[in-house]
Amino acid sequence: MAKFRNFHIEDTNDLCDLGKALSSPVRIEMLRLLYDKSLIIGEIAKELGLPASSTTFHLKILEQAGLIRMEEQPGTRGSMKLCTRKLDHLSIDLTNCNPNIDQIYSTQMPVGAFSSCVVTPTCGLYGADGFIGNEDQEPCFYLPERVNAGLLWSSSGYVEYKFANGVPKNRSAKQIAISLEICSEAPGYRGDWKSDITMWINGIDCGTFTCPGDFGDRRGRLNQPDWRLGGTQYGMLMTWTVDDTGCYINGEKAINGTIEELKLMDFPYISVKIGNKPDAQYVGGFNIFGRNFGDYDQDIVLTIQH
Repeated sequence: MAKFRNFHIEDTNDLCDLGKALSSPVRIEMLRLLYDKSLIIGEIAKELGLPASSTTFHLKILEQAGLIRMEEQPGTRGSMKLCTRKLDHLSIDLTNCNPNIDQIYSTQMPVGAFSSCVVTPTCGLYGADGFIGNEDQEPCFYLPERVNAGLLWSSSGYVEYKFANGVPKNRSAKQIAISLEICSEAPGYRGDWKSDITMWINGIDCGTFTCPGDFGDRRGRLNQPDWRLGGTQYGMLMTWTVDDTGCYINGEKAINGTIEELKLMDFPYISVKIGNKPDAQYVGGFNIFGRNFGDYDQDIVLTIQH
């Protein structure tokens, strides 16, 4: 697989190291030698007709720029250093971001692509090809094909998703929003089946809303023709938003936490957990709808303003 790296105009030290590494014809020739094979320092010196000391000097400059990797390997006379090319392609972004203009990172997560869960019957997964495993069987939530689910339900517990954090490291997050279609989970369906549904972001409670029921009085707008009537059909489109003033659910303030508490830039992923607290007043479970199910043609949408 090809290896890429992007350099940005703000990465001053990295760009200087890169420019230095590529400013020598000798070092360019070393990169050519390492195109399709790894070589020890002695082999590179012999190919280029250079002293070992000069070869080592040039290779260290390439290594400092991140263009090659040197690893200690056991040899017949002690250790030796094996040199391997690290990059296939590199690009340099010479445009600078205006710090006064906000940018948006947005991504979607399939409802079945959760990283961990606690579920209880009634529970199950349903996709375009029908049920995934069997209903009310917790082991089915660990089947690989769970990622194909368009509808997920459980009478209590939670599901946790880990979204890739696509915000550049030199930016700061101003607002995060998570949107999904969701409702309570009752056997069959009941429009008055309340459920206190909470969202946690990076382990921080970001608010609870009380869903009024499990909706099945009509077919969901996007549901597959073979999805049974007499059960859950659609949900409510809910959005949790966190900024420096608090946590909001569909625009109404839910809790006083702030985006700084989430430490969004401390991890390469963002954890989003959805479910019922064990001590909630209404432990009424949850249905989560993805693309081609319910009323809204979307998966779980995460958006960060930075």
